[in-house]
Amino acid sequence: MSVTIKDIAKEAGVSSATVSLALNEKTGVGPEMRSRIKQLAKDLNYRKQEPRETGSVKTPAICLLHIARHGHTLNRDHDVFIADYIEGLGRGAKTFGMSLEILTFKTTPIDQIIIAAQSSTAPGFIILGTELSSTDIALFGKIGKPLVFIDTFDYYQPFDFVDMNNEESVHTMMTHLYEKGHRDIGFVKSSIETRNFKLREEGFKTSLSLLGLKYREDHCFTVDSTYHGAYDDMKRILASGRNLPSALFCANDIIACGCMKAFHEAGIRVGEDVSLAGFDDLPLASVMDPPLTTIRVLKARIGTMAMQIVTSRLGQNEDNPSVKVLIAGALVERKSVKDMNNP
Repeated sequence: MSVTIKDIAKEAGVSSATVSLALNEKTGVGPEMRSRIKQLAKDLNYRKQEPRETGSVKTPAICLLHIARHGHTLNRDHDVFIADYIEGLGRGAKTFGMSLEILTFKTTPIDQIIIAAQSSTAPGFIILGTELSSTDIALFGKIGKPLVFIDTFDYYQPFDFVDMNNEESVHTMMTHLYEKGHRDIGFVKSSIETRNFKLREEGFKTSLSLLGLKYREDHCFTVDSTYHGAYDDMKRILASGRNLPSALFCANDIIACGCMKAFHEAGIRVGEDVSLAGFDDLPLASVMDPPLTTIRVLKARIGTMAMQIVTSRLGQNEDNPSVKVLIAGALVERKSVKDMNNP
C-alpha cells in the first residue's frame, strides 16, 4: 500500500494541510518543520501523485492574503496555527467548488498589498488580519471584491469577519481556574498589542469581576509575544523579586511556554508552585513539561466558515449587510494547573 500525506501527518504529529504545504513548497510552514516533514516523506518512501489531465476549465481560486505586518505575532512559532486555518479554507473551497490561492506578505506596506490584490484575478479574498489595525482594515475596501477577515474582528467596519470568541473562551478558562480553587489569578500579556490580545486582557478583567475576584495590578505582567522574548522578559521579572499569584493565565501558548522555561530555570514548579494556562492549543503546548492547559481555537471551522461567506458573496449585485461571526474555543485540560481543592 502506498504512503499517503495522512500517513506522514500522523507520523509527524501535524495536520495533513501542514504536510501538503511543506511538500509543495508553499508558505505557512517553518524551515525546521518543513525539513522534518521532507525527511519523513523520504524515509517512508512517499511518492507524490501527479494530477490527472481532465481537460476541464481551471477551478476559480479564492485568494488568502497572509499578512505579517511586524512578525511579533505571526512568526515561525505560529506556522502550524496558520496551517490549520489553511486546512479549513481548503476544505471549504473544495465544498463550494473553488480552489485556494495563497499570497504571503511580510512587512509589506499596505498600499502595495492592496495593489497586488487589485491585480489578482481572484473573485474574492480571505484576509488573515491578526496584525492589522483598524486603519489598515479600512483600506481593503479599495479592492472592490468580496472580502472576509479572519483572526481579527471589528464591529464598526463594513466587512465580513469570522474570528474566535475571545471573551467567552477566556471566561471558560477563568471559570476552570476558579473551580480548581484558585482565587488569586494573574495575567501575562504581550507588549505587542493586537485586537485578540486586547480582548483577552479585557475578558480576563471582566471574568474576575463575574467570579467575585479582585483585579491586582501587581499580578499582571508584560512580556514579548515571541517564545524567546517571553522567556527573557519573565526571567527579568522573576529576578526583580515580584511575587507570583497561585495561577497565571497567559495571552497565548507561546507566551506561556516561554514563561514556563523561565520558571523551570528559577526552580519554580509549574503545576505545583504556580499554575499556568495558555490560549491557542499549539502543538508545543502538549509536549511541554508539564503539558499546558489551554484553549483550543477551532481554526479549521473558522476557515471553513470564512470560505462559505466569501463564496456566498460572489455574483451578488445588491448591497447586503456585513456578517460578523464569533466561534467559541474549547478548554483543553492538562497538567499545568494545580487542583487547590485536593492539595
